[in-house]
Amino acid sequence: MPKRIAIIQGHPDPRGGHLGQALAQAYADGAQRAGNEIRIIEVAALQFSFLRTKEEWETGAPPDGIQDAQRTIGWADHLVFFYPLWLGSMPALLKAFLEHVFRPQFAIAKPAGGKVWKKLFTGKSARIVITMGMPALVYRWYFRAHSLKSLERSILAFSGVRPIQSSLFGLIEARSDATREKWLATMCSLGARAR
Repeated sequence: MPKRIAIIQGHPDPRGGHLGQALAQAYADGAQRAGNEIRIIEVAALQFSFLRTKEEWETGAPPDGIQDAQRTIGWADHLVFFYPLWLGSMPALLKAFLEHVFRPQFAIAKPAGGKVWKKLFTGKSARIVITMGMPALVYRWYFRAHSLKSLERSILAFSGVRPIQSSLFGLIEARSDATREKWLATMCSLGARAR
């Protein structure tokens, strides 16, 4: 059964030409060929400021581009996030985007008088794709994949998204063209299966 897929391209460089962007395009191509519907959010193309207060996060009105992104994410059955690892984490622009998007009353809701946040994204699934200069195994085992786990647990699972899968691509500057082609084929295959 075809799925509605939102691809969130989290590379902050609007010029393009990065491996993560090629991987996202390969995923989209595979998904579309398999009959899935695709919408792409280019975080670098959006205009928004950083949130600075709890009140702004809880009750402030999201900027227009963020509202459009929320409509796309709300529409989707499956979310796919692409970002490069910068200083051991996601780029600040992507984190700011997620803070805007995953607000109360959109991704989560606190029931009146309740103590537990209600998860509003139950039924959605996700994949997180991270590119990095270090070996992926080192990131996963030595650094314990902390930014990946933060996105999985503190944002996606907290709002009800599951299952959440991941793909890590390491030593990207040192890889051969043949390896990159294999990576693109892998993403195309995952897109075709909407995984």
